[in-house]
Amino acid sequence: MQIKRMIKVLSAALLMSVCLSTQAQEAAPAADPNIARAQGMIADADKARKKAASVEGEWRDTGKMLKQAKAALKKGDHVKAMKLAAKAHKQGVLGQQQAMDQKALRMPSYLKY
Repeated sequence: MQIKRMIKVLSAALLMSVCLSTQAQEAAPAADPNIARAQGMIADADKARKKAASVEGEWRDTGKMLKQAKAALKKGDHVKAMKLAAKAHKQGVLGQQQAMDQKALRMPSYLKY
């Protein structure tokens, strides 16, 4: 009789441990999709910065913002990283546009330096 009882107790314990481990796996948080999004935004901002630099239109703080975004991502602050990457991307695009617009600008000789 005691063997049957011991088997029942062990079976119940085994069943409970399986159920608890399944619940723990379901409760574990999935990989944060913001990590990949922030990395992509930083890469896009860096491409925009390089395009602006290729036409001599890179703005002063764009590189600094990218460094700060990478540091924020490394610390786990994805929101800050995405905000900085968005600002750096905008500066890259605007810097390139500004450089292209100023190429066609005809300035008088007395204003050139």
